[in-house]
Amino acid sequence: MKMLAVLISLSLASAGALAAKPCEELKSEVAAKLDAAKVAGYTLTVVDADKAGDGKVVGSCEHGSKKIVYSKEKKQ
Repeated sequence: MKMLAVLISLSLASAGALAAKPCEELKSEVAAKLDAAKVAGYTLTVVDADKAGDGKVVGSCEHGSKKIVYSKEKKQ
């Protein structure tokens, strides 16, 4: 439940004005928030806006042309 709250807040925080940010800068900010919430075992990937795939979109960057996608790492 805590993870869901973190993801929702990240999604809301990264919308709008943050869409103009460079992707690597926003990705670092999202990673810092996840780390501060003690979230482990995740991957953040920058993809084209139309290729979000199976993960949860947690940010938009470069004027909306790219998305930052969160996915949980699979345990082996």
